[in-house]
Amino acid sequence: MSKVWFVTGSSRGLGRNFVEAALSRGDKVAATARNTGSLDELVAAYGDAVLPLELDVTDRAAAFAGVKRAKEHFGRLDVIVNNAGYAQIGAIEELTEQELRDQVETNLFGAVWVVQAALPYLREQGSGHIIQLSSAAGLIAMPLGGAYHASKWALEGLNEALAGEVADFGIKVTVIEPGGFATRSGKNPDPLANGHMAELNPAYDGLRRRLAAATGKQPAGDPAAAARTLLKIADSDDPPLRVLFGQGFYPMIQQAYAVRLKTWADGQDLSAEAHGNLDHEGR
Repeated sequence: MSKVWFVTGSSRGLGRNFVEAALSRGDKVAATARNTGSLDELVAAYGDAVLPLELDVTDRAAAFAGVKRAKEHFGRLDVIVNNAGYAQIGAIEELTEQELRDQVETNLFGAVWVVQAALPYLREQGSGHIIQLSSAAGLIAMPLGGAYHASKWALEGLNEALAGEVADFGIKVTVIEPGGFATRSGKNPDPLANGHMAELNPAYDGLRRRLAAATGKQPAGDPAAAARTLLKIADSDDPPLRVLFGQGFYPMIQQAYAVRLKTWADGQDLSAEAHGNLDHEGR
């Protein structure tokens, strides 16, 4: 049985590959983009199977209207893919208030608006699958990526809570955590070069040079392979809550979590001291 998809950020990158993979196997897709002209080739190739929708995910009313239109057009919604987002790059000191707000508005609030819009329909159906594109940057953090990390770490917690809230309704949740994929020039994208850059403070120039020399060295993943894997996850009766897409970041994540656990273990004396010795009556 074919599925109906709602995919944000469909104009390029992984989102575009996800849409093309779904359409190529006979599924139907409501594909959103800030400019629907970028979807003309999909419409020409797949006709009525694709519904192009203009959507800025930061506009809550537009997100609700877009999801409603997709449901009315196709009659149901099976897979919701929150893919829209971008990376704001800059040291914490360099970020403007607007840059930080824009990052969170797009990556976090944009996803929330789409989920809130879709849930009533999925609940009524008693089925559905919400797939959130997070990032390996939602699990570990590096200097100069604080705004991006903040938005992606928030998505991780949000979707873990969501999974517990909607399980009784027959709705599944999966968080995809991609590493680097060759979505632009065929090379592993360097976030320090491809993100939205804050105005540079020379105090961080040395750090930028060191990070630039160390990043982007891992082999890039194939977006088409990622799309095929996403179809497999969407078809699963028991999909995982989290999946890393791509190789290279797993050892870094293992190390990061091992360090966190050791840090907490080493601090148990401080934890006990902070707890204090109150009796049951609070004395």
